[in-house]
Amino acid sequence: MSAKNATAGDIATKKEVGELLEAAEEWAVEAGKLTMKYYGGRLKYEDKLDGTPVTVADRGAEKMLRELIGVRFPDHAVLGEEYGESNGGARVRWVLDPVDATRAFMRGVPIFGVLIGIEVAGEPVVGIANFPALGEIVAAGRGHGCRWNGQACRVSETDTVEESLILTTDVERVLKTPQGPGYRRLQQRASFARTWGDCYGHCLVATGRAEIMVDPVMASWDAGPFPTIVTEAGGKFTTMGGDFTMHGKSGVSTNGRLHAEVLRELAAG
Repeated sequence: MSAKNATAGDIATKKEVGELLEAAEEWAVEAGKLTMKYYGGRLKYEDKLDGTPVTVADRGAEKMLRELIGVRFPDHAVLGEEYGESNGGARVRWVLDPVDATRAFMRGVPIFGVLIGIEVAGEPVVGIANFPALGEIVAAGRGHGCRWNGQACRVSETDTVEESLILTTDVERVLKTPQGPGYRRLQQRASFARTWGDCYGHCLVATGRAEIMVDPVMASWDAGPFPTIVTEAGGKFTTMGGDFTMHGKSGVSTNGRLHAEVLRELAAG
């Protein structure tokens, strides 16, 4: 269901968003506990058809989340990285990445996350990013604000690129895109740049610890929580082309003040 075709009855109320937010946060914590049973060293994995790795933790966490959703919300759709989509076309859809940054997870690097995004009538309304190895969770619901470990959080008030921390997951990958030269210019202008990427980079922006995150390759489940998380924290999340969606195959998070300038620089190529 597209947001354009949504009727008044399709739009989520604040109460409904709150109920979905509470359930999603609780279940993201439970899935995180499962992943931690496998965390801490080199982990065996398999290569999927797209060349990305998958572990028993990815599959186990997604199965757990699907089971929990199915029991409480049997009429909801679920789209997940490991098991595709079920109940397609439902008014409410959960978008799951059971272990984002799997390569980091496999090596015992703690900046991996359990990601949950929820759409109602095609509009993002809930976002959860749980980092169990770090003891951090960022949770947001439309109209409910954004919380970092239970406390309200906001993006930074930095208003120049020159004072900013800019992030990306992989510098070489972003430089190979048409926006690569623009990213390089931003990187050279910024106060400093790091590759604290994947889901953690977007949450660093939402919690005011970084100003810009550029992610040139994002599946729907990679981006799922961030339209809601970043927006509710006072920032902006779009694709590299400026569209507000989790389905646009790329993502840019900023503190909002810098967003238009970042997009212009990227578009200049």
